[in-house]
Amino acid sequence: MRGWWRDLTDLVLPAECGGCGRPRTVLCAPCRAVLYGAAPGRVRPVPRPPGLPAVHAAARYGDEVRAVLLAHKERGVLALAGPLGTALAGAVRSGLAAAGARTGEVVTGPGAHRAAAGAEVPVLLVPVPSGRRAVRARGHDPARRIALAAAGELRRTGTPARVLAVLRQRRVVADQAGLDSRQRLANLAGALTVAPGAGRLLEAGPVVLVDDLMTTGASLAEAARAVRAERAVRAEAARAGAYRWPDTGERGFMGATPVYPRAGREGREERTDGTSEGRPGPVRSGRSRADDDERRGPVCAAVIAAPPDSFEINRN
Repeated sequence: MRGWWRDLTDLVLPAECGGCGRPRTVLCAPCRAVLYGAAPGRVRPVPRPPGLPAVHAAARYGDEVRAVLLAHKERGVLALAGPLGTALAGAVRSGLAAAGARTGEVVTGPGAHRAAAGAEVPVLLVPVPSGRRAVRARGHDPARRIALAAAGELRRTGTPARVLAVLRQRRVVADQAGLDSRQRLANLAGALTVAPGAGRLLEAGPVVLVDDLMTTGASLAEAARAVRAERAVRAEAARAGAYRWPDTGERGFMGATPVYPRAGREGREERTDGTSEGRPGPVRSGRSRADDDERRGPVCAAVIAAPPDSFEINRN
């Protein structure tokens, strides 16, 4: 209800620019140019946390960009989700291009593992989850809302995309504000996990972890660890023969049903194009971990903003 009233207010009442305060516009043209007018770039915090995937950002964090992010996250200016999603979509495209990921291809045959046979391979946007307390206090989940807007922008411009909100906090973590990079790593270590039954959805295409802001990279590194751990478990099970998917249907051990149950509606978020869930390909002997990783697609990350000094990597 709280979010619904905010949406209605944004539509009815005159707004001001979330970046500079200019009246009667949600985001003025100059602030839009700062947010997503420049080409996205690779960013890397110093020090770089272990396990951090390649991260691409749309804009430098400061002034107008900072004001826009805070207006959306803390003040609930939900109309900003659209332009923020556009910025995030640009960073996603940049990251996929750098990783050499292929999307939009048509997958056919019984070994189609990343999408249903005959369907396009989607980009899987996995938002870094906020704590339940923070979501209740804000009245919305900023990262998830922006991810949905980014997926819509990607689809509109020809890149199939889905949002998979499959990461969960397995324990309470302290507020990250005021913590340095080492303290943030310790605070988040082992804090995230993939929701039960949702692991196989992560095999349907390249995974892009998404968030609004990267500072030390600790949150993205922990999210990547959780995704990779889930993939590793499934890969080991596949190599051991726990999963077999013959042409006649899905089977597990001795014709039993798969070990992982079908995911609920939340795990199938954004399936509006009629495609079915992805599934692992047939088990083949001698397949390595590298083969499994390539088969499932890369894991990278995209954010709207990052500190200016983290863009220094692009000068080397």
